[in-house]
Amino acid sequence: MSTPRDPDEVKIFFLPNLMTACNLACGFFAVLMIFKGQVEVQRIAGEAPLAAKQYYEISRQYYEYAILLIFGSCLFDLLDGRLARLGGQDSPFGQEFDSLADIISFGMAPAMLLSRAVLFPLGNVGWAIALVYLVCGAMRLAKFNCLALLPKKKDDNNAFRGLPIPMAAGFIASLTFLLVNLYENDHELGYWKYILAAAMLGLSLLMMSNIPYPSFKKVDWKTRGSLGAIVIAVVLIFVTIRFRHFMPVVLFSTYLVYGFVRPWISQKLRKEIEVNPDLEDTDAEIPEES
Repeated sequence: MSTPRDPDEVKIFFLPNLMTACNLACGFFAVLMIFKGQVEVQRIAGEAPLAAKQYYEISRQYYEYAILLIFGSCLFDLLDGRLARLGGQDSPFGQEFDSLADIISFGMAPAMLLSRAVLFPLGNVGWAIALVYLVCGAMRLAKFNCLALLPKKKDDNNAFRGLPIPMAAGFIASLTFLLVNLYENDHELGYWKYILAAAMLGLSLLMMSNIPYPSFKKVDWKTRGSLGAIVIAVVLIFVTIRFRHFMPVVLFSTYLVYGFVRPWISQKLRKEIEVNPDLEDTDAEIPEES
């Protein structure tokens, strides 16, 4: 005879939280790759002097590993929410676990990546910019957890208020991924250092803003699509793989810009883009999300 379940026992659903654990693991190994790259450079430099180009070549390999791991975190973060909603397994534990994983994968890892790969020549200013990004990301996640406890509004259209931190991390990782493959060493980055520094500050502000962004929560295994949409999706996937250094920047930039142009897009087109039949003609009470 099985013992009755304690009503106060924390519900931990296996598959959604497994995806969150994989998200956290990717974030951890991304940070580890950044540190490992520096240790490897110091080890090789101890055996023989390194030229600037050799130094950057060794570091770049580990930067690319870290970037791919951040992309992996984005994928697992997408899957954990989908699996939880698909099985009706949303839980307070899953929400808290997801936020803790996100601050490592999408806060600490991108901040470390950009400060080491691009902003390092700026010295303490570069570290300060990375810290601002990390703090804003943590505050955004904490604010969402507080608002999630409030009763849902009737006009909840499942949009994010402010740029979600996975998209901010994806934009940073994709742009860094492009730059480390375009330039042979960090001395050639030139003005890009300052552009990325400004971009990181801008992303920090967007995460704390009230600009609505689509969540695409309505997209699941039951979502209906046309043949044209399937063809476009297949072509987009092929182009992304073929031009893997450029397309991630295009995709994340498109999402980032969409939040600014969204108010000027017709209601009908917005419903089609966001795959959200419940979208109402108001953004007054959009719930916040991580």
